[in-house]
Amino acid sequence: MAPWDRVPLSAPPPSGPGLDPDALAAETPALLRMATALTRDPHRAADLVQDTIVRALERSDQYRGDAPLGAWLRRILHNLAVDRGRRSQRELLVEDVEERWRDDAYSVDAATVVERAHDREEVEDALAHLPFHYRSTVVLHDLEGWPVREIAAMADIGLPAAKQRLRRGRMMLVTALAEGRERRALLEGVPMRCWDARRHVSDYLDGALDTETASFVEAHLEHCPTCPPLYAALVGLQDGLGGLRDPDTVVSPTLQARISAELGP
Repeated sequence: MAPWDRVPLSAPPPSGPGLDPDALAAETPALLRMATALTRDPHRAADLVQDTIVRALERSDQYRGDAPLGAWLRRILHNLAVDRGRRSQRELLVEDVEERWRDDAYSVDAATVVERAHDREEVEDALAHLPFHYRSTVVLHDLEGWPVREIAAMADIGLPAAKQRLRRGRMMLVTALAEGRERRALLEGVPMRCWDARRHVSDYLDGALDTETASFVEAHLEHCPTCPPLYAALVGLQDGLGGLRDPDTVVSPTLQARISAELGP
């Protein structure tokens, strides 16, 4: 099943006033496009849209029709995306980047940045290094064509604050693109990209990968300078949680069958 097939195209009647299932369904394609732009991942985008619809139904009594339904749903989606956009160690700090740009001596190779800006993998790698607020503003404005005023309304911030996010986000993206090659020099010759290996590592832990994919993951872990600690942490986490298992709380086969029946295939 494709990830977008999991997005509900209809919904049960809401408990509160103002929401129509057909109207929700009509907004789903636009929400999916926005979610895909923000996450750059179709599976995460589908999950985000589904959670947005669920949240909208839960809060249906809060929608009074004084704003377009699409705008209200986009704000819910954006807030959910913000909640999930936890800071990672890969992200640039806006203060550090702005300090560099304040230095008259700071510059980049413009031709290199422009060349990388036309390469999808380069851009997506660089965007991953921007904190979510700045990444989403740049993506929605420069990639999706949203007016700054519309972004400000969706994020519930003033127009000057939205313009500042756009300015800072663009500066951070230029810096990230300029430094992209140096980051990837550490990974030259390493099989698989880090994210490709990391998204398979859970199945690798469970022995659920096919032989070829497992061999690529193993080769990546052998040569990558950053992924082995993450893998070691996952192994340690699995062992630690397993050690906390209470043998007296094993789910009975009957209850397990009932749960499986509820969850479906």
